[in-house]
Amino acid sequence: MRTRIALNALALRPGGSGVQTYIRELLRELAARNSAELVAMVQSDAVGELPAGVTPIVHPVVAGARRALAGLRLPGEFDLVHGLDATLPVRVRAPAVVTFHDVAVFDVPWAFPRRRVIGKRAQLRHALRRADAVIADSGFTADRIATRFGRAAVVVPLAPPPDCAPPDRPAVEAVRRRYTLPYRFVLHVGSVDPRKNLRGLSDACTRAGVPLALAGAVERGGDYGIRAQLLGYVPRQDLLALYGAATVVAYPSSYEGFGLPPLEAMACGAAVVATRVASLPELLGDAAVLVDTSDADALTDAIRELAHDDARRAALAAAGPARAAELSWARTAGATADVYRSLGVAV
Repeated sequence: MRTRIALNALALRPGGSGVQTYIRELLRELAARNSAELVAMVQSDAVGELPAGVTPIVHPVVAGARRALAGLRLPGEFDLVHGLDATLPVRVRAPAVVTFHDVAVFDVPWAFPRRRVIGKRAQLRHALRRADAVIADSGFTADRIATRFGRAAVVVPLAPPPDCAPPDRPAVEAVRRRYTLPYRFVLHVGSVDPRKNLRGLSDACTRAGVPLALAGAVERGGDYGIRAQLLGYVPRQDLLALYGAATVVAYPSSYEGFGLPPLEAMACGAAVVATRVASLPELLGDAAVLVDTSDADALTDAIRELAHDDARRAALAAAGPARAAELSWARTAGATADVYRSLGVAV
């Protein structure tokens, strides 16, 4: 009889960010490389995101606390349960694995609404108590889990999606025309979140004399108190071309559990500037320019210098894909399966 593994994939959304990429790519590789029967709890509008070979348990579309509560219940009997976004059921007889992407609600609670901090902290504590094994995206997150909770975590890094590669010139020129982008510009991809330091990035770009464009969870025409061209969500192929079109991709976060966008950008041959904080140094290494998170002048100088140094940008464009290639979803899935086996579950 095949091993049955239940995976909480309620955080999977159409499109989406780093957590969604993790769920989508991990399930794809697990389904392709293992003999176990995979069953995923998924919201109804994200069923199409599941790869072939993964059976859905369909749940109505919910968000926030309602999604967290839905993850506390799991119908059926399974040989292993894996919470892909720090949630485990209240009652489950099988061995349980949980993936932590960060512990930001403990480390930087000021970045979130108070109600979310309270609920999310309770969710994470429950998952740690129930889990037989903990997976962390990065060494930084594993260290934070050990320091705060005294639990060991297995580090299983994410990887850039397989479609990430330096775009060709026609694609770059087409996306530049489509979004009416200037010849030189700085690109940031992600959400409007206090941790992302978009005000600081906007100020640095203004002082450096290089326009800023924001892609991701920003609404065109929205008032965010920053000087930038707001692109909003862009189609996937446009995003990959945007990475190639950008003079600099900047990611000046004050806290990250992993940080997938700068890794995607490097895989696409972009010159990346990021902060020397949390998980970013271990992820980006020498293939990006790193500055101290509190040094506004250093961020400004890095953007200004890269914008006008063709040779330096070319060196980073060559180093980025090589660094990104050190990580792969096949390795992520293999290391995850090793965690399952450590609990006596055959896959």
